[in-house]
Amino acid sequence: MSFSPSNSDSISTYLAWLTSNIRTVLVIENGRAMTTAWGCLRVASRDGTRRFATSARRREIRSIAELPSRVYPGFRETSNHDLLALQWPAPPRNILFVRKDDDAQVQDALHEYTNHVKSTYPDSNLVFEPAVAKQIHNAFDFPIYTVTEDGNNVPYHERIDLTTTLGGDGTILHAASLFATASRVPPVLSFSMGTLGFLGEWKFKDYKRAFRDVYVSGHPPPLHPKPPENSPSPTDGGSGPTATSGWTSSLRGKSMGATRSSRILMRNRLRIGIFSPSGARLPHEPPFAHPASKSEDIFALNEVLLHRGANPHLAHITILIGSPPHQRTLTTAIADGFLISTPTGSTAYSLSSGGCIVHPLVSSLLLTPICPRSLSFRPVVLPSNTPVTLRIEAENRAKEIEVSVDGVRRKEGLKAGMEVRVVGEDVRTPGTRHWRGGVPSIVRSGGAMAEGEDHWVGGLNGLLKFNYPFGEDG
Repeated sequence: MSFSPSNSDSISTYLAWLTSNIRTVLVIENGRAMTTAWGCLRVASRDGTRRFATSARRREIRSIAELPSRVYPGFRETSNHDLLALQWPAPPRNILFVRKDDDAQVQDALHEYTNHVKSTYPDSNLVFEPAVAKQIHNAFDFPIYTVTEDGNNVPYHERIDLTTTLGGDGTILHAASLFATASRVPPVLSFSMGTLGFLGEWKFKDYKRAFRDVYVSGHPPPLHPKPPENSPSPTDGGSGPTATSGWTSSLRGKSMGATRSSRILMRNRLRIGIFSPSGARLPHEPPFAHPASKSEDIFALNEVLLHRGANPHLAHITILIGSPPHQRTLTTAIADGFLISTPTGSTAYSLSSGGCIVHPLVSSLLLTPICPRSLSFRPVVLPSNTPVTLRIEAENRAKEIEVSVDGVRRKEGLKAGMEVRVVGEDVRTPGTRHWRGGVPSIVRSGGAMAEGEDHWVGGLNGLLKFNYPFGEDG
């Protein structure tokens, strides 16, 4: 656009209008650049000379609804260990970054990591949680994506191809909770930057290699250049590109090959429903509930907890095993609370409450009382497909019993007669080798594919100090 002012006041008036209606324009005035709003502006001065503006870098936040549909990876069983092999039909494009809050080191690492991903893999779309996006979007010269407040949104699980976390175990649990209503969770690449880091597999110094290996996992060489944008692109089951599209020529020669895929530990979750005394299913609360979600249950990676909270009286919770008409009462727990945990959660609150340690590949549920009144009450391990019901008894002297899922407490507690119904998640389609559920955790490879258990054993010994002798230095 051009503008021929009659005096300097009209120029000021025009620029004021621009700044209130556009975004940022860079005006060249006597050889000096003055940034006001983006766009392209041509101002004609009184002497007839033209002064041109250049476009400033775009720093903006967009809705994840604008992103392409999610790419669903495959998981191949291997012959020499129990871990799975990650195989992308096309490169992951929409990457969700979840960070630990209020940590300067993590913040610096996030900037370094995200800039590397965008510069090395330019077709990647960077996604953040809303609060993080508002804090950091000015640091990037490219758009980033989040769940916006304009209502034009979709759930994370409809867009995100890969999740990566920087923080501790709590950060991983939080990232998993963003997919608490999704039956299929994208792979999770975790960098240990927290207090303990039992679930985090990777050191941040290895982020370039870790991301590259995940990005090209399972794609056989040679890597194909990206096709022209106007070329047809069939979808993988209607949701993503074909196996021969998307990998850029800059990554040629870096493929791991079809037999050297990233290793996946599929972590089982709990399927949880809350019911009124009349048997009606109750809606879930944020952050688990999403307006567009049609899921009736939510999933937990660690545990579901019932606890008396600040009330001084013990909770009365009846535990029922199985489904009607074959449901049987196991016992009534009179205790501070009660836990149902996954094998992943067996090294968390359950372990502190005297529960046993269960390998994450053992498909099971753990029932653990918290400070029971009876000294003979011991933890119980059940098959993961066993339905378990926790019913609040009328003998409770407290008005409500607190309930939380993976550390997130429900605002409204449970009253007498209400039930929490839990069963292990089905991670495979019955009668097939198709993996459909769980949380695909990307584990670190030591170089030998037979070392399938080193990550778990090393965590027990190095982090949890399993059977650590008293009076000796480690």
